[in-house]
Amino acid sequence: MTNTSSMQSGYAAKKKAVNTVIYVLLVIMVIIWIAPIVWLVLASFSGDGVSTGLIPKSFTLDNYIKLFVETNPQTGEVVPLDEMRFPYLKWIVNTFIVAVLSCAISTLLILMVSYAFSRLRFKTRKTFLNLGLVLGMFPGFMSMAATYNIMEIFGLKQQLFALVIVYSAGAGLGYQVAKGFFDTIPRSLDEAAKIDGATRNQIFWVIILPLSKPIIVYTALTTFIGPWADYIFVSYFMKDNESAYTIALGLYKMLSNETYSEYFTVFCAGAVLIAIPITILFVIMQRFYVAGVTGGAVKG
Repeated sequence: MTNTSSMQSGYAAKKKAVNTVIYVLLVIMVIIWIAPIVWLVLASFSGDGVSTGLIPKSFTLDNYIKLFVETNPQTGEVVPLDEMRFPYLKWIVNTFIVAVLSCAISTLLILMVSYAFSRLRFKTRKTFLNLGLVLGMFPGFMSMAATYNIMEIFGLKQQLFALVIVYSAGAGLGYQVAKGFFDTIPRSLDEAAKIDGATRNQIFWVIILPLSKPIIVYTALTTFIGPWADYIFVSYFMKDNESAYTIALGLYKMLSNETYSEYFTVFCAGAVLIAIPITILFVIMQRFYVAGVTGGAVKG
């Protein structure tokens, strides 16, 4: 009994020590992740301009006001939105239009392609699955020059609709997670619906999709975040059309050499505001997002 008790106490002490080390590491990692966000939020309220300190010496809301209201320094009059040096509100509207349209089209394409690969059996199915997997390994920006030339041929050069096409065209290659989720839905539902006279199209829209809320939410969130935060494609496609800037490119322009010191804290305010919609979406949809990921990981 003495040996058993000592072994148990030794195991408990060892487990406690390991857990302590793990918790310390987790706390350090959280601090590393959170510190830049806290600094950004504090800087957005700073009245000191560019500052390297964590806590500003003075706080103000002027940085947020300057995002939406610009006054002429000579006359004091409010500058119209189209004449603002950095029209933040217009950037948000452009970003919202591109992100919502891309999200709707991409989500639809991904779900349809995933369902087809999950349920249909045809001769070249495995070939397409492997081909999609290989193509998905190449970053999209490798095709920027070719895509830009194609858009120019069709008269869509430097237009917001061109961005929607770019973000949506290859969406079907992201079928892996959604296909895994559809694989977990019993095929007996499809067979029963077929017996009742339902077509494949009716099965997908009426029976399968209502059961797939987690993967729909997961797909919609991921396809919305991409266009919402993308900088690479926008900077290439819209470099000469300031009226079509999205928020990522617009905020970057605030940090140019000529305006860095003047607009840095305004940039921080803009970055905080643009992060709020995504944060709210994740908080509201978190349980569906997790269910979509775990459901899609059950089967490949």
